[in-house]
Amino acid sequence: MFYEPSKRNHGLPRDPFKSLVIPRPIGWITSVDANGVVNLAPYSYFNICSADPPTIMFAPSTRPDSSLLKDTHQNAERQGEFVVNIATLELSEKMNLTSADFESGVSELAKVGLSTIASEVVSVPRLRESPISMECRHLTTVTVPTRLATHQKNFIVIGEVVGVHISDAVLTNGFIDIEKLKPVAKLGYLDYAVVDQRFSMPKPEVT
Repeated sequence: MFYEPSKRNHGLPRDPFKSLVIPRPIGWITSVDANGVVNLAPYSYFNICSADPPTIMFAPSTRPDSSLLKDTHQNAERQGEFVVNIATLELSEKMNLTSADFESGVSELAKVGLSTIASEVVSVPRLRESPISMECRHLTTVTVPTRLATHQKNFIVIGEVVGVHISDAVLTNGFIDIEKLKPVAKLGYLDYAVVDQRFSMPKPEVT
């Protein structure tokens, strides 16, 4: 089949676009608002950008049919800091609960029974229950043009990773053990996944 996204002429029960690039890692981001309230929200439009310096991105949109920035986006720019925490299988249900559209100023942590612990470099706390957390300083935000006939806008928020926390519980012989970590990834529709099979391939040499 072939379709043009701008025409939405795929003829399928649901738009397949979000099921084309999978699995997508989930950045579970803590940020702090102007009143000191800690916000926690998951983003599956998320990945690393570069290794030197280590940078990371998440891509928020404005609230549905609105020009209002989402809390995580607004907090990251205003505070200049945020923390990316990794969601695991054990935490997946609570991660999903924090994706609800809570009103601004409401702490998702209190709603789902999670807690924070102080970071080392940035002032934003990290998620205590997550085995991996990356402290970030906001570098830049890129506006992504939209063709939707609404007020909604899209962005790419980029931060530099300035501190990394890794629990010893997910390490084996000094390497991050995917089977111990069990990070949750987003598939299409309402589906999620964890890695249950892996393999290695050496980088080829040009001859």
